[in-house]
Amino acid sequence: MAISYLGIGSNIGNRRRNIKAAIEKINSLRNTKVLKASSFIETDPVGGVINQGKFLNAAIKIYTRFPPLILLKRLKNIEKCLGRKRGVRFGPRIIDLDILLYAGKIINKRNLSIPHARMFEREFVIKPLLQVL
Repeated sequence: MAISYLGIGSNIGNRRRNIKAAIEKINSLRNTKVLKASSFIETDPVGGVINQGKFLNAAIKIYTRFPPLILLKRLKNIEKCLGRKRGVRFGPRIIDLDILLYAGKIINKRNLSIPHARMFEREFVIKPLLQVL
């Protein structure tokens, strides 16, 4: 099993419920267990669409047997299940799930960068992540 850290954000609808539902779905994945969850922090959106709502953000620590690309696929399926629609980059979203760290690996693929490419630039990622490290 690998330890991985995920970032979670929402700025549409009941943000707290969206994040909790995502955590429950992640925990229900075969071969995956949520070990720890951060508190929620509210932040202004960074980049993207002007006048979108504030984000609620969190981070979780998980054990998983899924390799990184399969984990990413499972997370994208959860986003879709919870109603995420792909649209404008950095635009409003009901849920956003990102792999921040995965078992100390460095991965640079077209659809996956670990550590997450912009995590060190974003307090809304680092602050909750530090709570679960």
